[in-house]
Amino acid sequence: MTELLIGQPVLISIDHQRAGYNENYAVPQMGGYAGRVERAVELVEAARSAGIPVIFIQERHARTLADFGRELDGSEGVHCVEGDPDTELVESLRPQPDEYFVPKRRYSAFFGTDLEILLKGLGASTLVLCGALTDVCVHYTFVDAHQHDYHVRVARDVVGGSSQEAHEASLTAMEYLQTGALRESAEILAAFGAFRGRPRPAVQAAVEGAVR
Repeated sequence: MTELLIGQPVLISIDHQRAGYNENYAVPQMGGYAGRVERAVELVEAARSAGIPVIFIQERHARTLADFGRELDGSEGVHCVEGDPDTELVESLRPQPDEYFVPKRRYSAFFGTDLEILLKGLGASTLVLCGALTDVCVHYTFVDAHQHDYHVRVARDVVGGSSQEAHEASLTAMEYLQTGALRESAEILAAFGAFRGRPRPAVQAAVEGAVR
């Protein structure tokens, strides 16, 4: 089977936002969000213990809705508006000082963000994805990562789609692009536990008197 971690891994937590707990939210979603968040926390904690960088992604839109573009042409209503409680990352999945936060205004975490610059700086080779939604933000981030020539792995039991059918279809599509992309969280936890790589970059102290 394809090796799980090739070169430098980076864990990417995609849109673990409080909206996932809201059954009446404007975006349709599978049940079981709380359980997937718990498994995501296990992945994040294992990555931290192994010295693997973690990047947290958050979808958010201006309150004027000027940045939605064609995003509301389908089944989704207005969602992830800046300042709304449901837009915030869940409390258990937020970056520590030596971790990274990337906001986005489109489905892919690569589109119009500084994610690629960050990944290059980290020397990333393998991206491990978890989060929501399987058939939207996870899928489009996966495709862009694939087209940027990263090895991409998806924690299949730590992603959830807009529906079970859409979830399964996207998992199949991602596995088609990269054989061995789909992995169970238990496999990833084991791989993180065995990983021996360079330490995470140190956090630089603030410079006194710096202009803000």
